[in-house]
Amino acid sequence: MQEMTSRQVLDRLVSFPTVSRGSNLELIDWLEGYLASHGIESHRHWNEDRSKAALFAHVGPWQPGGVVLSGHSDVVPVDGQDWTSDPWVVVEREGRLYGRGTCDMKGYVALSVWAMVQAHKRGVSRPLQLALSYDEEIGCTGAPPMIASMQGILPQASAAVIGEPSRMALINGHKGGTGFHVHVKGYEVHSSLLPYGVSAIMEGARLIGWINAKNAEIQARPISAAAAGFYPPFTTLHVGMIEGGTAHNITAGDCRFAVEMRVVPGEDIEGLAAEFEAEAAQLNAALKAVRPEAGVTLSRFFGVPGLKPEVNGAADALVRKLTGTNAAGVVSYGTEAGQFQEAGYSAVICGPGDIAQAHQVDEYLEVAEFEAGQRFMEALLEELA
Repeated sequence: MQEMTSRQVLDRLVSFPTVSRGSNLELIDWLEGYLASHGIESHRHWNEDRSKAALFAHVGPWQPGGVVLSGHSDVVPVDGQDWTSDPWVVVEREGRLYGRGTCDMKGYVALSVWAMVQAHKRGVSRPLQLALSYDEEIGCTGAPPMIASMQGILPQASAAVIGEPSRMALINGHKGGTGFHVHVKGYEVHSSLLPYGVSAIMEGARLIGWINAKNAEIQARPISAAAAGFYPPFTTLHVGMIEGGTAHNITAGDCRFAVEMRVVPGEDIEGLAAEFEAEAAQLNAALKAVRPEAGVTLSRFFGVPGLKPEVNGAADALVRKLTGTNAAGVVSYGTEAGQFQEAGYSAVICGPGDIAQAHQVDEYLEVAEFEAGQRFMEALLEELA
């Protein structure tokens, strides 16, 4: 294929509607073919049913110590959003590039693909790698198996730059997270006979009450040094949606909600999760004592380790040099950076775009941000050369 500019690559990537609930294979097929046409071999890691794949590649000398440019291929849905233009076509107006994923995070992926081709074409003395995952938007579940597969095939890189939108600022820390889908099973009776039934909603509210109490307990503690840079500067637990019940005068037979935990790096995610599981187990036993049909079921649906700021980290030093900044920040959302760090890579976040635009109707990436990302990649190529 003819060599593309980074903007042309972006146009092509956005044209693939890689919403997490569907397949990303059309994009992967195209990207694998594009890289191959420029002499770059890539490797796939498939999900269990082979409906999706991660893609990773290496250019430069076959040795450790390189740099990974990491992104995700999936995007969030556009359902129910009233877009002013086709979300699957990049439209430039008023200095902005509109389209689903332009900001989160196909802009960075396009720049990374361009950089890979240039690194292969120009030659580099230090390796450059591309890592493109799936299912980031539904809990960062695709990166860990991809990283494990990479480590079995490619030389280990020393630095990973995860290009989530940060306005090209250096982010060297983020909260970790986990969550549970909660199903409280009740027993339906007429509400006048309340003591002889089990209201799933009223009993589920006990768990939500525990969550509120835990938030209050956490926020009453002194702010730790590790938490001080975050906004908010503490771990949080949250329930955003709840459903259940059939009528106002019947005890609810079912109640469902999800619990999300965003945990300051260094704090015990698994310990907090275990506390919630113990509370749910206690409620489960109490409900079964009233009606054996009743109970509480938990299903863990994501787990993302926090990203800890590193002392003299290779990725931190690299991005500081390339951007010319001495400042670093932290964020409260989770990314695949913590997963790369957990796997032994030095990792940071730095990418074009504003996180406030991610997932929004008429999502956009400022042209100036895309150009800043281009300059970053040019500087990286010079560094690797």
